[in-house]
Amino acid sequence: MREDLRPFWVKRAYLQFRDAWIHWFIRPRCAHLGRHATIMSPWYIDISGPNISIGHSFTAINTTSQRVQIGVWGRDAGQGSITLGAACLMSPGSRISASDEIVLGDGCMLANGAYITDSDWHGLYDRINRAQDPTPVYLGHNVWVGDHATILKGVTIGDNSVVAARAVVTHDVPANSVVAGNPACVVKKLDPAEPRYTRADLYADPDKTAAQFRELDHYVLSKNRFWFWLWTLLFPGARRGG
Repeated sequence: MREDLRPFWVKRAYLQFRDAWIHWFIRPRCAHLGRHATIMSPWYIDISGPNISIGHSFTAINTTSQRVQIGVWGRDAGQGSITLGAACLMSPGSRISASDEIVLGDGCMLANGAYITDSDWHGLYDRINRAQDPTPVYLGHNVWVGDHATILKGVTIGDNSVVAARAVVTHDVPANSVVAGNPACVVKKLDPAEPRYTRADLYADPDKTAAQFRELDHYVLSKNRFWFWLWTLLFPGARRGG
């Protein structure tokens, strides 16, 4: 990771601008967006449809080529929902697409390119209409969905479980399990008695955590010089001499 050469006040000004963008443009797209949302490059996130509720301390990492996407396409106007618990993380290119209902518990993490959907969207023979019966998806607390993994309709995943990279989950996953493959199957059981530290733990007191991050920024960035930082923007090669 490249060293952040911004002075502390420059980063704080950027974060205030980002928070204002989130409040003005992103929050109205949600039925609820909790406090302390960290949406990196929020101008690239795609949130569409009704009944999208996101808990506090949500983190979304967007890039120009890999947007985070959260969308509800209900059967009729105002139908369908997506609910994310507190302290969930969505990495670049991760997507959640709901026809009826998708629920993620606290502290769930979606890695790069992960995809969750509760519908096939088209039938094998009827390519126009969806299946009549809803097939909701539920993830428990502290579920980790790996790089480019896919979770399909009707699946329930228990607390603390891990979906390996590029796995395709078509059936329920017990709590404290690691699944891999296509279709995914259990390859390892986790010890439920083993101590854990989760994102939900990290953000249990979101105001305190936000203050700690601010203090850390101040400690790390307070030595940075404005004119040198500006110089590296104009002449990136100057970073090597910094």
